[in-house]
Amino acid sequence: MLSLHYPKGTTPIDSDEAQGLLLSHITTRGELDRWEQENIIEAMTWLDKAKPKDILNEQFVKKLHKRMFCNVWEWAGIFRRSDKTIGEPWYQVPISLKNLFDDTQLRIELKNESNDEIAVHFHHRLLLIHPFPNGNGRHARLMTDLLLENVLSCSRFTWGGEELSKTGNIRQKYIEALHKADELNYEPLLQFVRT
Repeated sequence: MLSLHYPKGTTPIDSDEAQGLLLSHITTRGELDRWEQENIIEAMTWLDKAKPKDILNEQFVKKLHKRMFCNVWEWAGIFRRSDKTIGEPWYQVPISLKNLFDDTQLRIELKNESNDEIAVHFHHRLLLIHPFPNGNGRHARLMTDLLLENVLSCSRFTWGGEELSKTGNIRQKYIEALHKADELNYEPLLQFVRT
């Protein structure tokens, strides 16, 4: 039986989603984190070779999530089918993503903002949409880094310089910056992503 402790700000996996675990020997959060991280490393190796530029579309968002979690979760790359404590209603995910992609493309074309501002807005909105049952934070950070590196041709964010999936001071600062962005104050998040 899967027994998970969730860091503050993490969306819990519901019982139906937990049944999608492909590795029956996993019983703790630590074991799950280790297997997911190994899967994410495989996805990053693929990204380093592929260097995709056409990322602002539903197909790529799903493909990346699948690459990140396909060895661990049956539902990897499939949009959630239930509402969570965060995120759009589940049935609005596809249209919300389309709007995000269109808005981001327009921001890039208008050149009225810095690349960091475009990327921070993209990251924040992708998190608010919360397309998948789990892994949204890691997925959104990687999508944002791909936007920066492969589309905007600049360096990836440092994200506080530590692993944000684990409980700690840096994660707390990240969550606080996201809450400020919820109030349309993006400055703390802009500062955090380059520390």
